Amino acid sequence: MRGRSVVFLLLLGFVLVTTGVIWRRSAGQAQVGRLRELRARRDALTAQQAALEGAIRDASSRARLARTVEERLGMRVPPESLVIRLPRPSRGSPKQ
Repeated sequence: MRGRSVVFLLLLGFVLVTTGVIWRRSAGQAQVGRLRELRARRDALTAQQAALEGAIRDASSRARLARTVEERLGMRVPPESLVIRLPRPSRGSPKQ
């Protein structure tokens, strides 16, 4: 009976170790799939961020803002004859 018990324990140990290795590999494959999904999502979000930054640049361009200000607020760029340029006071002069 002693020899059969040793063989049984060895076979049981082999089955347990094999089961553990298979489980670990399948868990690793699941993690690899999840990692691929996350990388694809990151790439999509990076592309979306670049598109949004481009839209912000376009919306905040001087030409577009000038048109919007004229349409919504009724403001116009004054002609040069109405522009008054004031000299800046030097740093050493006292404020009045």
